[in-house]
Amino acid sequence: MSEMVLNIISGIAYLILAPVIGGLLAGFDRKISARMQRRVGPPVLQPFYDFFKLWDKQPIAVNEAQRFYVFGFLLFVIISGLFFFTHGDILLVVFTLTMASVCFIVAAYSSNSPYSQVGAERELVQTMAYEPMLLLMALGFYLKCGSFSIDTILKAPSMNFIYMPGIFVGLSFILLIKFRKSPFDLSMSHEVHQELIRGVITEISGRTLAMIELAHWYENVFLLGFVYLFFAWSAPWSPALAVLMCLFTYFSDVLVDNCCSRVKWEQMLSSTWLVTLVAGFVNIMFLMYMR
Repeated sequence: MSEMVLNIISGIAYLILAPVIGGLLAGFDRKISARMQRRVGPPVLQPFYDFFKLWDKQPIAVNEAQRFYVFGFLLFVIISGLFFFTHGDILLVVFTLTMASVCFIVAAYSSNSPYSQVGAERELVQTMAYEPMLLLMALGFYLKCGSFSIDTILKAPSMNFIYMPGIFVGLSFILLIKFRKSPFDLSMSHEVHQELIRGVITEISGRTLAMIELAHWYENVFLLGFVYLFFAWSAPWSPALAVLMCLFTYFSDVLVDNCCSRVKWEQMLSSTWLVTLVAGFVNIMFLMYMR
């Protein structure tokens, strides 16, 4: 089969399987978190039950603009994943993901709720925190592999992690923000009993909220794809190692989520920029020297 056909099949598989994998990850997340807290926890399939329950509710929105921007959030997340799994340009994936974040922030701003407004502001700060690291990651792959193409990155003659450990540390750090884990779950906490109620999604319910959950499932899958790129190369057995590292990274984030309390936005911004500067920027300097 030609490479183009394989890329198309990969994109179709992402569209179909990513919600299933993302929902299962969310279910295992809740189950593992419950066990860490000495609780039984909900069934692994509970996220799917919650999704269909939301989808069956009567559609109610604060305004039509909110529903439009939430749909834009879902659409750009899916497009980002399609660019990734069809082995497109990793820089384009990062920029498209940024557009998804913008739609989500504007959706929260479209509500008059003070909780949504503050949540939107915190979501904007979170975007400022993780975006530099994502750009450095794309630049690192370019310096290591000589291309932004994901296909070229996957065919690298050696493991990318060996040359990019600092960038991997920085990516793992900001994934706590993208996965919405403590200590960086500032804009939308899992717990409703906190100062923001539910932050950016306070005024979102029904099918609109279901679309947000679906978007997060899609997003989590291709974010783990970034981790996959660090450990997959031309060796035939490397995909198995890469998948194991993806699962280990996700489990580590769940562990951190249950061990840490939420920090203030100033601490989040300063710590992520510090890690980006020390781990990411120093690694970029090393890659430039190697060239």
